[in-house]
Amino acid sequence: MYKKIIPLSLTVVAVLNASEIQLPKISIESTTITEVSQEAQLSADLAQALSSSVPSIDMNRRSGIANDIYIRGQKRDNISVDVDGTKIFGACPNRMDPPTSHIVTSQIEDIEVIEGPYDVENFGTLSGGLKITTKEPTKDLSGEVTFGVGSWNYRKVGATVSGGNDFIRVLISGSSESSDQYEDGDGNTLAEQTNLKATTPFKYQSQYEDMEAYKKKSLMAKAYITVTDDQELRLSMTNNRSDDVLYPNSKMDAAYDYSNIYSIAYDVQNISDIYKNLNLKYYYSDVDHPMDTRYRNTAATNGWYRTNHLKTTMQGLKLKNSFDVYGYNLLFGLDGSRRTWEGKYYNTTVATGAVIPASISTSLTHTETENMAAFAKVEKTFGDFDIEAGARLDDTEITPDDVSKRKRDYDAISANLLTTYNLNETNKIFLGVGQASRVPDPRELYLVSPSGNEDLEQTTNTEVDLGYELNNNMMNFKVKAFYSMLEDYIYFNKTANTFNNIDATVYGAELSTSIYATDALTVDMKASYKVGEKDDVAPGADEDLADIAPLRGDIALNYEYMTNSVATLEVQASDKWDDFDADSGEQELDSWAIVNLKVKHAVNKNFDFTLGVNNLFDETYALSNTYADLILLTTGSTDTMLLNEPGRYIYTNLTFKF
Repeated sequence: MYKKIIPLSLTVVAVLNASEIQLPKISIESTTITEVSQEAQLSADLAQALSSSVPSIDMNRRSGIANDIYIRGQKRDNISVDVDGTKIFGACPNRMDPPTSHIVTSQIEDIEVIEGPYDVENFGTLSGGLKITTKEPTKDLSGEVTFGVGSWNYRKVGATVSGGNDFIRVLISGSSESSDQYEDGDGNTLAEQTNLKATTPFKYQSQYEDMEAYKKKSLMAKAYITVTDDQELRLSMTNNRSDDVLYPNSKMDAAYDYSNIYSIAYDVQNISDIYKNLNLKYYYSDVDHPMDTRYRNTAATNGWYRTNHLKTTMQGLKLKNSFDVYGYNLLFGLDGSRRTWEGKYYNTTVATGAVIPASISTSLTHTETENMAAFAKVEKTFGDFDIEAGARLDDTEITPDDVSKRKRDYDAISANLLTTYNLNETNKIFLGVGQASRVPDPRELYLVSPSGNEDLEQTTNTEVDLGYELNNNMMNFKVKAFYSMLEDYIYFNKTANTFNNIDATVYGAELSTSIYATDALTVDMKASYKVGEKDDVAPGADEDLADIAPLRGDIALNYEYMTNSVATLEVQASDKWDDFDADSGEQELDSWAIVNLKVKHAVNKNFDFTLGVNNLFDETYALSNTYADLILLTTGSTDTMLLNEPGRYIYTNLTFKF
């Protein structure tokens, strides 16, 4: 019963205060990263750019590219990913193609990182999410061309051009990159890490030990058409093509990962003095992802290799209406989506490339997840108080094609209340309380291996956030604490090889500060600490929650030696990971510290270059643990294979603008 008390109460508060309650951006629930394409020049991997920029985000290393993220120890469907209002999912149940892998950093303008259950516009924002905004077309002709090279034969080329007139604006952006396998601090490539640690069937065949780690191409095109002075039609398309991506601590590699994202939106401004905006958007995406064992010893031994071929589609329609009523910013919307997901196993003969018909079987029955929702937000300032309240009502049906599987229906009410008290012009404190839910996905319900659990309930997160921010001419300082209560948390049971509902608690704090020491010298510091605990564990069971990284932080000295030219010295460090869930396959990880150097030099307004070294002292360390909800390799005993991070990496990036 109490699951609905808090959201209903918050909804009542929003309604009652609507008669008493212009809001500047409340910073409690999000962190915004700007100029992503200019700053994230290391590779196309968005996960790496985010984990080095936001203290609440950790990266889950899976490969040389296409890595996953955690927000406050939460991942998968516990966080949502939205690109220009388009909801994105991957097809791989083993997270070889997380949502962040379907957009590349060179196409991104900025990212809002939602921290907590504070987004009523998107389906399934349980504990956080990303709102990614890509570059928009301009009327004036402009563009840039970038070239990048780095250690281990990393190569990148990209170009963006934009222009138009009063009627139409067009943008086209494309990139291509590839890399050989990186080496860890011990000098071992990805394949060598596997062959040193894994059991014989899953080691790489000798002829594939030196193959490339990945090849990735992306193309984005946009057209904005002016219908009238206040009305605009927006068309967008993004295509991603990744080939032969190695996943060294998994049993399979990705043969390819192809995705397409399309959207069409109609935007109307200034309908009346009160009715400020109407936006109607339709989107569609699809992902085609086969993963297989063709490069492993098992293929040579058997004469055939195993493939798990998965596909997913996502389409949705969202209507948003914005109003300004006596200074109240109001948003009302309707949201509907349908996702399909399916997978098949089959074996292919190595000699002929022919599929063996008798080997075809289902890995994931074709499943439709349909969601219908209504949402609302209100924002208002009372003197020194900024207030935002929101609510969302969801109705979700999950229908498998396999009639022997149980169809599931879920209803949920989510709501939140955010308040900021401005102590003066430079100091403020903020408080947020919210509740949100997310339904099980088809993998958790119906997957063949590990076994799905058709009886799973939806997870509900009830969370409180508290923080303080100081922003003046000398420094910017922000500290945030959170306490999250997860009811019916969907958690992998290694012993039973399936998913169960448990209750759990996650709490912690994040700190970020920039100290303007002089006009030329800035000191940036970030740190995060969190604890995850299972509630009511059985005697002798491990009460630690998986995926909860230890105390981590970094400090960077930035020296602007001339206009738009900056030299950076950065130290990143992590405490020992000694609070881990051994019952779920995790293990202790050593503490580590690395040093990064970077110089970004502006030759003139049209040309700049970046030269950098990551992990200067070539340290060997592992960033990600081994929670058994991923199917990872064992190391000849019962231990799961850790994947080490790259060793010393030298890179340069050239950018030409016009």
